Amino acid sequence: MAKIQFSRGTDEDSVPEVRLTRSKSGSQGRATFIFENPKALTTSTEDITGMYMIDEEGEIITREVKAKFINGQPAGLEALYLMKSAEEWERFMRFMERYSEAKGLGFNKA
Repeated sequence: MAKIQFSRGTDEDSVPEVRLTRSKSGSQGRATFIFENPKALTTSTEDITGMYMIDEEGEIITREVKAKFINGQPAGLEALYLMKSAEEWERFMRFMERYSEAKGLGFNKA
């Protein structure tokens, strides 16, 4: 089953908004994940070490994770995953298909 973790061993329950962009050549892409009130921010015992996208093929990792604060309180996380090849794009899309199926997500083309 596909899952996302911010600390190894702790699954994130919050379902993100995901924004995808891809270069015209298809050789590069970018995925922005926006989590509102994620469990990772309420669990103070574990450090956020990155975003780990895990499925049966293995693990995709990004260290580009930023916290969003409102009135000094943690309110969200934004993670950025850059894909530098068509192979990385295809691997990411396979993960997203599995993750979408597991979480009941849909796809809207803007």
